[in-house]
Amino acid sequence: MRLRHKPWAEEFIQAHPEVVIADPTSRKGKWHEEFSNNNSVHVEVGTGKGQFVIGMAQQNPHINYIGIELYDSVIVVALEKVLEQESLPNLRLLNVNGKDLTEYFAKGDISQVYLNFSDPWPKKRHAKRRLTHANFLTLYKELMPDGGEVHFKTDNRGLFEFSLVSMTDFGMQLVDLSLDLHVEEPETNVRTEYEEKFAAKGQPIYRVEAKFN
Repeated sequence: MRLRHKPWAEEFIQAHPEVVIADPTSRKGKWHEEFSNNNSVHVEVGTGKGQFVIGMAQQNPHINYIGIELYDSVIVVALEKVLEQESLPNLRLLNVNGKDLTEYFAKGDISQVYLNFSDPWPKKRHAKRRLTHANFLTLYKELMPDGGEVHFKTDNRGLFEFSLVSMTDFGMQLVDLSLDLHVEEPETNVRTEYEEKFAAKGQPIYRVEAKFN
């Protein structure tokens, strides 16, 4: 994906600390204070332009959502969408790198992680960069209570097959699996921007829910 530089993005993000948390390290172990409730926290790693995490926050007001996106030129689009909503008190954004989750979250802070259309890193030598590699699964598990879940969607069959093997080898329980999500699409499914693009081309969408034992 080619990113278009937005020179105004950083200033705009800094002007809205109520949505994009300026110092997430200060919230580590205290996210219930940020949201002013004890509801569970779900995190999307690689939130992109925010369509999914915003839709989930709208659909589930009893759950707190955090969207993580590294690139300010992308997360600023998500921020604009959030600001267009009348109220989304259960949503925050972090302009940080998803590989550094332990800097921002403590054990038990997160109950669910979403990985949507992550970079497949198709070359074998780059396998450790895939967000479903055992190294990342270890990272997610460190931050979740027992029974925490990873929900994964992709259009890439190779990455999906790799992920199923990785999760199974890690000892995770595959709770729900679909090889073509849109054949009988659940009413609760919130589509991402990429998902709509691929679905329009008739490409199957692969999805799995996996639970840590």
